[in-house]
Amino acid sequence: MDVEAPKDSDQRPAPPARGKAMQRFLVALNCGMLTLGTTGGPLLSRLYFSKGGHRKWLSAWLETGGWPLLLLPVAASYLSRRAQDPSALVVLTPPRILLAAAGLGLATGADDFLYAYGLSFVPVSTSAILISTQLAFTVFFAFLIVRQRLTALSVNAVALLTVGAVVLGLHVSSDRPAGVSKGQYWLGFLLTLAAAALYGLVLPLIELTYKRAAGGGRVVTYALVMEMQLVMGFFATAFCTVGMIVNNDFQVRCPCHSPLSPHSTRIPLGSTEPSALEFP
Repeated sequence: MDVEAPKDSDQRPAPPARGKAMQRFLVALNCGMLTLGTTGGPLLSRLYFSKGGHRKWLSAWLETGGWPLLLLPVAASYLSRRAQDPSALVVLTPPRILLAAAGLGLATGADDFLYAYGLSFVPVSTSAILISTQLAFTVFFAFLIVRQRLTALSVNAVALLTVGAVVLGLHVSSDRPAGVSKGQYWLGFLLTLAAAALYGLVLPLIELTYKRAAGGGRVVTYALVMEMQLVMGFFATAFCTVGMIVNNDFQVRCPCHSPLSPHSTRIPLGSTEPSALEFP
């Protein structure tokens, strides 16, 4: 007994260490996926529009269309809880928090559409700078909604980003894509700013929702966050799906010949030429 007691005490710190390592791994994984999406997504969207694509709702839908992938961590979390406690809840998030996440998802869907519409008329570099002004809107709304304290660094960053947006506005003709009129460029410019403003509002509201979820001594776990993100992604995608239906984006034209047929034709990326088959 005297020999085994120290052995047990030595093993107690191990689970927290493994838990901390898992938290760091999950944070690094999410940061990596976020970096990949924020850099590759705009490039692919702009390539689609530059090659003749015109379906803004489809481009917006693709921004959150991968929400079913979140079912994997949510299901894994539930199975882990079920293994430890057979009576574990299937959903950790309270209903009122899920309702708030649904509303945030609809706002995210609207933001996706504004961003996609703006990106169809402005180059990626301009869009990236305009979207970065989201920081200014986030600081402003965070101060109003969650009472976040302003610092000198945040104020300086807001000032620099604002100056950058103004400089872009004064040089409209220098970076306007070919085939885009001045009016269309300004429309894309303003819609991209609107997308930055709307998402700058959504982020503090998400933080406020997390604070409400943590009420009553509840811990905001990774599983709870994933459940909220799943609901937000679903409703954002549903919002864009309704827009696609209204805009008749499901009328996809495709070639009727087999790729193995010698008579098949290659359709360029983004082409809108009609073909023999049209699906409703």
